[in-house]
Amino acid sequence: MHIAIAGNIGAGKTSLTRLLAKHYKFEGHYEDVLKNPYLDDFYDQMERWSFNLQIYFLNSRFRQIRDFEKSGKKIIQDRTIYEDANIFAPNLLAMGLMTNRDFENYKSIFNLMESYVNAPHLLVYLRSGIPNLVDQIHKRGRDYENSISIDYLSRLNERYEAWIETYDKGKLLIIDVDELDFVKNKTDLHQIIEKIDNII
Repeated sequence: MHIAIAGNIGAGKTSLTRLLAKHYKFEGHYEDVLKNPYLDDFYDQMERWSFNLQIYFLNSRFRQIRDFEKSGKKIIQDRTIYEDANIFAPNLLAMGLMTNRDFENYKSIFNLMESYVNAPHLLVYLRSGIPNLVDQIHKRGRDYENSISIDYLSRLNERYEAWIETYDKGKLLIIDVDELDFVKNKTDLHQIIEKIDNII
């Protein structure tokens, strides 16, 4: 069983992954933000480091999926391999922060890697408005996220919505998180768990 949590920066993916892994006694797999050698540089100079960052994430997520497919363990994954290819890389291209050449190279590598991995059994998409995202980003206080603009978050949100409308690789659950606090409110968390239980 492979459950993946998708959503914009600050939507609550890591928190929900941790809580669901504990509840279901699954192994949680998280986005490698602390060890990522490009993240600080990217937020400081996006155009220079965009391709490097996307390749790093693609490689990291591909290895992660291959490792847990081999292990046969029950997994909950924080962010999917699809989000980089369908949201982040195209957004960087559209903003002029990645060249066409780099984007085409990236997509070619992604398409090859995608052919070697299975989609998650269930994708849980955390839908959030910009004010909630900004609030959550400020609450967690990661230095490298201080320079994220509202425009950047808005563009990502638009791409998430367009991607999720056409997602057809497996089961999908959309959770509107603006009015939820599944970290502090157990009722909110149990509502999400109940919805997941009804699908899996």
